[in-house]
Amino acid sequence: MSLKSYLDSRPALKHFVHRMLIPKGQARPRRWVSWFVNPFIHKKHRSSAIRSNVRLDVLPFNAFSLGAHSTIESFSVVNNGVGAVTIGAHCTVGIGSVVIGPVSIGSDVIIAQHVVMSGLNHVYEDIMLPIHSQPVTTRPIVIEAECWIGANAVITAGVTIGKHSVVAGGSVVTKDVPPYSVVGGNPARILKQYNSVTGNWQKPTAAPVTQ
Repeated sequence: MSLKSYLDSRPALKHFVHRMLIPKGQARPRRWVSWFVNPFIHKKHRSSAIRSNVRLDVLPFNAFSLGAHSTIESFSVVNNGVGAVTIGAHCTVGIGSVVIGPVSIGSDVIIAQHVVMSGLNHVYEDIMLPIHSQPVTTRPIVIEAECWIGANAVITAGVTIGKHSVVAGGSVVTKDVPPYSVVGGNPARILKQYNSVTGNWQKPTAAPVTQ
């Protein structure tokens, strides 16, 4: 049985451990967790960089990893409180971006400035309770290798961005994006796709895409 499963089966102990890790009503772990626990549990490659003013809300009971030669730029927020955050090699998380797990980012991915991707949603249906008092749900976000996510884009829970795809700046992506595609808008739609037969990037009205 994993430590997480053990704690989940013992609510009182889980509550106590949670309070030891995080102050009540907050998402940021206590200093001692960041200093003395996370460095020995989470995987950060020695060639990777996390800028000093990144808000790293990372806890030991969910995975966090940062691959070789990857950088999380200044003023970004990374939170694994409700789901793992894994970032591959040769990636950039741009200035002021927000990554809330569960999120999996492949290698060679460019995430521009002020991008928001959150695998978390709040339940709101019970009108007798404030929304913040209701549970949360999670659906993993997957960014496959070689993607470019433009500035100010929003990736919603449960979305997969296929390999070598581009999300135009300011887009809101609510559905899966096929590999080798360019999408944009709110909600995002396919603007171009790579046609492996012709070797060209084509608009959707052109010849059918063969993959």
